Amino acid sequence: MAMAEDDATRESYTRIAARYAERYSDELDYKPLERQLLGAFMPGATGRLCDLGCGPGHVAAYLHAQGREAIGVDLADGMIEQAQRLYPAVLFVRADMRDLPFASGAFAGIVAFYSLIHIPPAEMVRTLHELRRVLQQDGELLVGFHRGEEVRRVDTMLDEPVQLDFHFFTTQQMSDWITQTGFVVAEVTEREPYPDVEVQTQRAYIRARLVE
Repeated sequence: MAMAEDDATRESYTRIAARYAERYSDELDYKPLERQLLGAFMPGATGRLCDLGCGPGHVAAYLHAQGREAIGVDLADGMIEQAQRLYPAVLFVRADMRDLPFASGAFAGIVAFYSLIHIPPAEMVRTLHELRRVLQQDGELLVGFHRGEEVRRVDTMLDEPVQLDFHFFTTQQMSDWITQTGFVVAEVTEREPYPDVEVQTQRAYIRARLVE
C-alpha cells in the first residue's frame, strides 16, 4: 500500500476502535469453527504465538486463556489501546505486518484472521516473506480471509466515516501465494457466513507450515 493508504487504514481503525471492541470482542463466542481452528493450532508448541492484525485482541486473549504465550500486533494505535485495556495480561504491539519489529524466528506460529485482507495482491508475497522471517524453522501460519474476487471499498463502518479497502481472495490465490513463500499448505477450510453474527461473505482458512 502507498503511505496514504496506510494512514487511512490506521486512522480509520483507530477512529472506530472503541465501537469495534464493543461489537466484536466477544465474537468468538458465536464462531465455533474459529474456536476449533485456534484450539487445534500447534497444540504441542511451546513457543510464542502472534495474533497478527489483532484488532481488539480477542484472538490473542483466547490463545492466552488456553495457556499459550501470545502477543497481539495491529497497525492501528486505537485498536492496541482497546486490546490492552480489555486484556491487560497480554502484550500488544503496534506495528506494520510488512515490517515487523521482531527478530527472525521470534514466533512458533502466526494467526492472521482477516488482516491480510488489507494487503493488495501485488504486495502479498512480500508480506508473506516477512511473516516467514519472524517464524521459527518449523513454524506454522493460520490465515483467515473473505473468499471471492473483488475489492470492497467501505466509507462508513459502525456509523463512523472510514476509508478501508477489503480485498477478497480465492482459496487458490491465497494457497499459491503461501506456497510461493516457502510454506506447505496443510489444511484448507471453507464455510458459509454465520447468520446474524458477521458480514455475509464466504470465508476461508488456510493452515500452512514452513518447509524444513
